[in-house]
Amino acid sequence: MIRKFFIGLLLTILSATYASAQCGAYNDAIKPGEKLSYELKFNWNFIWINAGWANMTVDTIDYNGKRCLRTDLESYTNKKIDFFFKMRDTLVSITTEELVPLYFRKGAEEGKRYSVDNIDFSYKNGKCIVDQYRKTKERTVKSKEEFDVCVYDMLSILLQTRSYDASEYKPGDKILFSMATGKKVEKQTLIYRGKKNCKVKDGVTYRCLVFSLVEYNKHNEEKEVITFFVTDDKNHLPVRLDMFLNFGSAKAFLTKMEGNKYPVDCIVKK
Repeated sequence: MIRKFFIGLLLTILSATYASAQCGAYNDAIKPGEKLSYELKFNWNFIWINAGWANMTVDTIDYNGKRCLRTDLESYTNKKIDFFFKMRDTLVSITTEELVPLYFRKGAEEGKRYSVDNIDFSYKNGKCIVDQYRKTKERTVKSKEEFDVCVYDMLSILLQTRSYDASEYKPGDKILFSMATGKKVEKQTLIYRGKKNCKVKDGVTYRCLVFSLVEYNKHNEEKEVITFFVTDDKNHLPVRLDMFLNFGSAKAFLTKMEGNKYPVDCIVKK
């Protein structure tokens, strides 16, 4: 449900491999010190309600003796929404400076459910090795698998794709990637919808690239889960997400940005 917000931050995939499998990328969009803030809104019975906030930061960390990047994402509902659905989620992703996934953790309090996901990524002989477990109040589920393709977590894929050149995309192009969820590795599908002007907080309008995360039923029928908008500039900042949930719909709007590497030059109107 609400966890779809995190998946909504994902954009696309690089199909390379690390070592023999180069899962890294040329980091051209992100620098340590970047901070992004979002406001969440839910819709019930045609009424939009302020639901909560999310904050994402990128900084450096010493991990296993090497300088790496640490990305943190925290999200929470306000007290009014807590009565219906309480959310307190904390995500941490550690990557190399070349954006290769190394570690991911998610602590999630969502409604009456609490879980902790831990994922370690390692690389050997051209393989991506994913060692993960999910712990809940009831049980712990563990798995360890090897893959010939790159596998990402919810945050490392965002870092990867923000540095990717999407100028050759055509509307309708499908982008596939593999993502570790804490229990297993799943295939995800994104569809590029084209460019569109998008209004966000305080009436600012950005020129954006538009993507949709979709699911398929047993009849191969497409169901849209999220439509999201990223700035059509070198930053590739996610500025708005439209989420289609079981109980209604929700939106997330970028409200504040700090420490972005490049000036935002895709503003159409203030």
